[in-house]
Amino acid sequence: MEMLPSALDLARFQFAFTITFHFLFPAFTIGLASFLAVLEGLWLYTGRSAYLDLFKYWLKVFAIAFAMGVVSGVVMSYQIGTNWSVFADRTGNVLGPVMGYEVLTAFFLEAGFLGIMLFGLERVGRKLHFTATLLVAVGTLISAFWILSANSWMHTPAGYSLLPDGRFMPEDWWAIIFNPSFPYRLVHTVTGAYLTTAFIVGAVGAWHLLRDRANERARIMFSMAMWMAAIVAPLQIVIGDMHGLNTLQHQPQKVAAMEGHWERQRGAPLILLGQPDMEREETRVWLEIPKLSALILTHEWNGETPGLKDVPREERPTNVPLVFWAFRVMVALGTAMAALGLVSLWLRWRGRLYDSPLFLRAAVAMGPSGLVAVTAGWTTTETGRQPYTVYGLLRTADSVSPLAAPAVGASLLAFIVVYFIVFGAGIWFLFRLFSHPPHPAEEGPRQDEPIRTAGTVPGGGQHAHPDRA
Repeated sequence: MEMLPSALDLARFQFAFTITFHFLFPAFTIGLASFLAVLEGLWLYTGRSAYLDLFKYWLKVFAIAFAMGVVSGVVMSYQIGTNWSVFADRTGNVLGPVMGYEVLTAFFLEAGFLGIMLFGLERVGRKLHFTATLLVAVGTLISAFWILSANSWMHTPAGYSLLPDGRFMPEDWWAIIFNPSFPYRLVHTVTGAYLTTAFIVGAVGAWHLLRDRANERARIMFSMAMWMAAIVAPLQIVIGDMHGLNTLQHQPQKVAAMEGHWERQRGAPLILLGQPDMEREETRVWLEIPKLSALILTHEWNGETPGLKDVPREERPTNVPLVFWAFRVMVALGTAMAALGLVSLWLRWRGRLYDSPLFLRAAVAMGPSGLVAVTAGWTTTETGRQPYTVYGLLRTADSVSPLAAPAVGASLLAFIVVYFIVFGAGIWFLFRLFSHPPHPAEEGPRQDEPIRTAGTVPGGGQHAHPDRA
């Protein structure tokens, strides 16, 4: 029986499973909402029907992905109450209002205009519909603002006081919302979401170009995606460096785990490949570059960098190898994204952006790279914060609900089965949508359903007319 996982381990795995599944959809829809706004704006500005066709093509994808993101996100709040009630009790006075602001400012905004965006193109004026699309896009960014503020506070808590019973009380809301790591995490996450969308859009465009190089709409979506990759991917590397320096200041042990360094040292090498050993307190190095870690972290060849041995074992991240490897996956994919973007510039300059089968296949292969990169990034961030839920103040072991392991295990099994059935079907449907090439007179979400008002029976005369306001 001692070999069975504890309730704490099961609760941690359940939260990791559900939140990883959930974040795949916001990471896509945040960028996709902005992409839709750009497409509709270009259509209104140029009058070019191809932009409208692409808008309708991706609007169907957005509707499915957005719905799955909302449904999977609702589970998270319930799970905090069931499995992490102590955490909810102690942090509720701080995090509860912040999450409430997200609902009031972002969720209501998205919910209020999503219907117009999805079904109102031929029922309201063009300007009003474009306004609705813009507001949905803005709503996704506002949602990211509040959620990342709450998450960042857990990493760099500020503006609070502690009551004798261990509860956090807000003292300065400006300090709580704009805590030290929040600006860096917000920009890093949003740009990551834009890249995630760009590489999915680029992969779909490349897939259809491999079958029909003359498909104008596939060319447009591929070109726009490669512009985003070429501009934002290198910028993301700079933003990531700034975020890393902020993490070094506030969470040095996380950085030590990311680097695989156990001893505080000067001129530390960058370990490209290796295997941290938590029992022996060392990293078996397979490939390293001398002094590069010190240069990146301190911007000095012989700068001093922290080591995991700076603190006792119980204060170190609980899974150093996971932090170490997740960080390398994120960096490797970010570098590959930037490389693909730069190659696209060279091919564009030579007039061969759509004519290189090798490059188009590479773009298809890189389609899921954004989703994998943001997952690896969040794994680094959240695993590196352990053993705390609120860094340095509230331990994960002290945050869990007093539940028995079988109860948590049963709910975990139910989540796994339901998620793979429900969301597996949704993802399969998304791939069905991706497989259809964009074409002229593209259809958006169904708009030919009868309008039903209270007390009426749907009939042939109640179908919406295209000119109806």
